[in-house]
Amino acid sequence: MSDRRRRKSLSILRPPLAPLTSIDDEAQPTTPGILKKRRPTSLAHNQSGSSSPNSHSDIDRANSKNSLDRLRGKKRPHSLRKSGRPSSLFGSLRSHDEDEELTRAASSPSSMLSLTPTIPDVAAGMVIQHGPLPEVGPMFRKRCPYLVLTDSHLIRFKNQERASDMFPSISASPTQARIRHSRLSSGSSLHELQNASDNPHSIPLLHIVAVYKLDDGEPYFSIEIAHVDLDTQHAATMTIQIHDPRDSDTWLTAIRSTASKARMVNAIPFSQPLIEYTARALEQERDYDPHHFHMFTVVQRANKSGKRSSSDDLTKLTSKICILAIGAYKVHLVPLPKTIKAPSTSSLSDTGGELYGVVTLVSVNIQNHDDSFQLWFRPPFQPAIALHLAALCADEVAMWLRQTAEYLRPEWTDMPFTWDVPLTLNDQLLPVPAEDEEHRAFDRTLTAYCAGYGADTSNIVYTVDTTCEDAPAFLLVEPGKLDRPKYSSLELLAIFRALRYNETFKTISFAGISLDNLQGLCDYHGWEHAPFTTRSGTPVDIEGLHQAPVLIQEIRALALKSRRIRRMDFSSCLTRKPSGAGSPESGCGICEALFPLCIKQLTNVDWVVLNGIALSDEDIDYLYSAAIEKSCHFRAIEVGSCCLADRSVQVILQCLTEQSATLEAINLSGNYARLEPLALKEYLHNFPYIKDLNLSYIYRTSGREPLLELDTLLGWKLFKLNLSRASLNPETIAALGAYLKDTRSSTLRHLKLDQCGLTGGVVAELLEAMTLSTPRALHLYISENYLEKDHERLCKAISESRTPMSITVTMLVYEEERNFRLFVQAWTNNKSTSYLNISKVSLPTEAGADTVSAMRRMFAENQTLEYLDITGEESHLEVSHFGPGLNKALMGLKHNGKLTLLCVENQNLGMPGANTLASILEENSTLRELHCSGNGFSLQAFTVIVCSLFHNKTLLHLPTMDEDRVKAMKKMNRAIDSTRETGIRSLTKPTKAIVRRSVGLVPSPLSFYNRVDGEIVTPKKEYSEADRNTMMTSVMDNWDQQISTMQGYLQRNWNLAQGVRPDGTAVSENDRPSTGHSAITVRKWGSVDATPVAEGNGQVGKGKGKATSDDYAETRGFDGSDGEMEGALRLGERLKLEE
Repeated sequence: MSDRRRRKSLSILRPPLAPLTSIDDEAQPTTPGILKKRRPTSLAHNQSGSSSPNSHSDIDRANSKNSLDRLRGKKRPHSLRKSGRPSSLFGSLRSHDEDEELTRAASSPSSMLSLTPTIPDVAAGMVIQHGPLPEVGPMFRKRCPYLVLTDSHLIRFKNQERASDMFPSISASPTQARIRHSRLSSGSSLHELQNASDNPHSIPLLHIVAVYKLDDGEPYFSIEIAHVDLDTQHAATMTIQIHDPRDSDTWLTAIRSTASKARMVNAIPFSQPLIEYTARALEQERDYDPHHFHMFTVVQRANKSGKRSSSDDLTKLTSKICILAIGAYKVHLVPLPKTIKAPSTSSLSDTGGELYGVVTLVSVNIQNHDDSFQLWFRPPFQPAIALHLAALCADEVAMWLRQTAEYLRPEWTDMPFTWDVPLTLNDQLLPVPAEDEEHRAFDRTLTAYCAGYGADTSNIVYTVDTTCEDAPAFLLVEPGKLDRPKYSSLELLAIFRALRYNETFKTISFAGISLDNLQGLCDYHGWEHAPFTTRSGTPVDIEGLHQAPVLIQEIRALALKSRRIRRMDFSSCLTRKPSGAGSPESGCGICEALFPLCIKQLTNVDWVVLNGIALSDEDIDYLYSAAIEKSCHFRAIEVGSCCLADRSVQVILQCLTEQSATLEAINLSGNYARLEPLALKEYLHNFPYIKDLNLSYIYRTSGREPLLELDTLLGWKLFKLNLSRASLNPETIAALGAYLKDTRSSTLRHLKLDQCGLTGGVVAELLEAMTLSTPRALHLYISENYLEKDHERLCKAISESRTPMSITVTMLVYEEERNFRLFVQAWTNNKSTSYLNISKVSLPTEAGADTVSAMRRMFAENQTLEYLDITGEESHLEVSHFGPGLNKALMGLKHNGKLTLLCVENQNLGMPGANTLASILEENSTLRELHCSGNGFSLQAFTVIVCSLFHNKTLLHLPTMDEDRVKAMKKMNRAIDSTRETGIRSLTKPTKAIVRRSVGLVPSPLSFYNRVDGEIVTPKKEYSEADRNTMMTSVMDNWDQQISTMQGYLQRNWNLAQGVRPDGTAVSENDRPSTGHSAITVRKWGSVDATPVAEGNGQVGKGKGKATSDDYAETRGFDGSDGEMEGALRLGERLKLEE
């Protein structure tokens, strides 16, 4: 299909003008007046009074045999037989005897221009145009070369008489056809130029790559013809310098149109080796896709300007013929392979490949008068790079480049590059094929921008939320690489421009993602990406639009080019330091970018989140000017933690009153302002449609007035109410309790009262107030309160199932373990809550036997909880976990038939905990997700858990334990360092002679029994760097292997959950060790009795054979130090031997 389209695109090339000299000069003489007018190039155009190439009355085809005989039989003057060195490289080339000329031509097969091998083909051609060239050579030995263009070749003869011998239609008299003086110079090899005086030279039209005007700075109208023959391994250029522009245009048009017709009739396809060579070049850049691959032969023209002293400098102006390949995301200039280059002085010079991202294209310019065209590419923050190219297939190159650009950006209605091409080419453009891709090909566009900008696609991570308000929501999350906490400027630009024009998402969120790399950054080299219009083409009349920083331009572009975006979240995306007055001096840029568009009603964005960004007075001015316009229809402008003082908060509340008919959310949390309840009441009464109110972390004036009065609360249909860390006096608590009792509070879904100084009795009152006949669909947050006070009343309310469906009560601090036990017992009887988060609970000591028993009973008997989080805390300042008794308590989950998600992170479970979790997974059939990282699991512990998945067919999520892997590697490093300092010697009196081996990944003879002294001796070990590397590599490889096995099991379970019958098990049963003997079997896999590498020239595999299960009978108290090291070392050595 690509070949067919290539021919179609060539059909719009220009036709030749009429020949400068008519083929039948006597019948139809040339009209000089016509030659003075420059004609447009068109296939259907011919000069008036000129013979048509298809006119048989004026054109006679030469008989090849007769022409050859006449050429050989023609005698030359004796004076022309002298040979000598020409005075100039392009000057007079002396003639030789005709027989000597033919002999030389036959003996030089490397020359593609020799006539002898192709005389029948050349002479059989139909003459299109012919004419003499200017006289060259010394004064007394001047020659007048003659140029003939046929429908298959471009031929240069020594004189007109030679041309007449081959083509009878050409008159033998040089006076019958005249042409203005022109000069021919060729970029052929030196050997060819030395024989140019005698041999007629021919260039097959199918070998011509491009014909174009040459801007060489001289007062001539030069034409350059680039041609390449891949079969004869030669590439060269020919330059014709003409004094008259009309003659130059005539020859240029004739050669171009004739060559184009020849290609349309009999195009030469690329050879398979050349295609494979080009494909390999693209594969090296990871840009090869067989479905998106196009290659063309083009000429890369040098920027030829300036003056030269002589025509000899023409040899320095050779152009480079190369392959232009359009890959999946980039444009490549691939040099021709060395095997197809002629070893001559004029051969195309070796060049390194060049590549440019398709998305960096800023201009396409195709000339009407010749085959030259220009491509301009501009990466961000860099000047534009111009490619001066030429090709007969220039239209086709531009067409496929345009189609590739549109394919990579299918949602873009306006491409960010100039398109200066002939009008006829626009009719040849093909529509972009529609493909069913997720999020309207967002990933395709993002990948294209990353490839064009040199960004790492694996570092960009995002999620799509389809359950939130204003869904679907695009949420950019932290970078995928841990060593890069922030996205680079190029990565952020790729994300912004991939989102531009995409109408999949209604919400765009950069919350928590640093945009500091774009703030204040300007691109002074161009403004092709500046948004000057809306998606529909409406001009954006904003002063200094093209000079704005990149961050402002990209935010404006998102708001202008997408009609579906309603909400934009920039929470904590900019790091700004307040000035001495409390706010920054300069604006953040976000307000400047969005609010002027809202005033002009050029965007549909009506929910702006600025939480966590310090706003300046300039930002407040932009906000105020937009908020006072009722036509903006804002639903929310969130300004939490924006370093706002009293005056700024009052200004914002005052201007937001103009949006009372549409305002749905108010967020004033975390600011410096001190709110006065009565004044706040007056403002809040103006907003009857509030659904989300956030007054957390605020300061209020002293007094007995409630922060929120009952009539204010009842006037709203609240969905979220956040009063965390606010000073709640008894009047506010009473108003809140009365509100919860009223049925008009049934719309409330989230109530946050963290760090409000609430006691257990107060929380019990609120629980009793919200009690309904059925569990209330409400998530209550009561973390970091004094719940141990009046604790019995709280436990009673929980036991009586007065709680809502979801409760988060984290960071509880119990001074008495008995109270926590009562708290656990209350949840055992609870039947109303399905979501419970009691993470980071702090007890005075590790959980005792009674507490462990109570927890085990809760795990086993509670048949309501579906989500349970008992994560501990392990930080530099505080450590809180339940202790080893938690392993026994977790065994109650074997009898639980309701819990689907369990979080038990940072509880320091160790190897015993791994055995416990493995035992649970083998019997529990309701768990879907298990989050258990941060428990100090070694490779052995991780292996035990993974092996338990063989019998579990319901679990869908299990972490890869990356945090545990890092800790295990650090622990092994410390153990290796310690062995270099001291040895270990332990004196004990065993009851019987035994061989003790540390339990590790594989068995190792770290100790032996000394029968003479009656003691167990552990010899001193020293590990070299090679040992360390072997151990680390072994552990990492085995960890990766366990991750792969785990993913296979989870994929099998997911298929079963989706009703898809899996093709087979992830791991065969013979390869899977049972849980009870998993440690033993895993060690057997790598058991090799061998001395460490550091001990000298030890031989691997010379021990007593593989160990049996009796050697590993005692596994309690294993810490994984020496055994892990020795096991990893021996396994690494064994793997080396197997390789």
